[in-house]
Amino acid sequence: MSSLIFGFLFGILLQSARLNRFDTISGMATLENFKVAKAIALAIGTGVILLNLEIGLGFATYHIKPLLLGGIILGGLIFGSGMAILGYCPGTVMVSAGEGSLDALVGILGGLAGGLVYTLVLPSISGLLGPNVGSYSLYTAFGANPFLFYSLMVPTGLIFIALAFVVHRFEKSKDKSWIIAGIGIAVLNTFVFYFADRPIGASTFFPYVADTIFGVIDNAYFKQITKSGSWEVPFLAGGLISGLIVSLLRKEFKIRMVHDNWKRYKGNNYGKRVFWAFTGGFILIFGARMAGGCTSGHVISGGMQLAASSLIFALFVFAGLLLTGKYFYPKK
Repeated sequence: MSSLIFGFLFGILLQSARLNRFDTISGMATLENFKVAKAIALAIGTGVILLNLEIGLGFATYHIKPLLLGGIILGGLIFGSGMAILGYCPGTVMVSAGEGSLDALVGILGGLAGGLVYTLVLPSISGLLGPNVGSYSLYTAFGANPFLFYSLMVPTGLIFIALAFVVHRFEKSKDKSWIIAGIGIAVLNTFVFYFADRPIGASTFFPYVADTIFGVIDNAYFKQITKSGSWEVPFLAGGLISGLIVSLLRKEFKIRMVHDNWKRYKGNNYGKRVFWAFTGGFILIFGARMAGGCTSGHVISGGMQLAASSLIFALFVFAGLLLTGKYFYPKK
């Protein structure tokens, strides 16, 4: 029940700044909208300070993802590409589906297919994911010296926060809704660490549900993702419900397949959007599972822990996002 509530609140925070919208995320891919980058940087910076203090006081524990070099690099590039094409993340796609976006529903189907295929091919591609360098973070490097650790941790968090506002000043946007959303996501994730002893996450939902539906459960990978997947099912259901309720209250609920940014670059053909939404969802989840996480579970949650794997993953996600955006959405 708690994960459903957390998912509902997560959806509300995303909608407060419209971070879940196709136009917002694809706008980041084309360097026309920096709201996603600003919110993520602010969430990481705020979360670095809140979460590490929480863990230092003994109220939570670290959940640092291992640095699987191949999975992090290749998965990050693939994930970023899928994010640009689909225009959603594994968490935001559920919220937008609740708002009536049919392309988000198609993306979910593509994600389920990507999760299933990843489970099936994992034994054949496992060699591409390594080597496993280990689970490294600022804490693993300097945690033995609390004074040094906190002397480095707090300024690092402040640097991320400052970066968000530098980008905002560069963008010259008057919209400040990303500030509440970024801080709110950091606070929410800090609560999730305390109450659920885990970070926020979304991408495990897809292989977990797909494998369950098709009976692909007699394998090591399904056993590995069962705990996270079962938690993320109600979490993302909460996001879906929040998308529906908030959009109805705002009188913004609308059944649509093609959004303004897609129409501007790709036209109004529904079949074309269906094809690319499914393909983008497939690529998105396949890349996420290679890397072991997504925007919320890896970039933000791992970034808040100053995990090396998550920060490197974030760099390659944005590289994949921007490279795909440059060529997939060519400026006329």
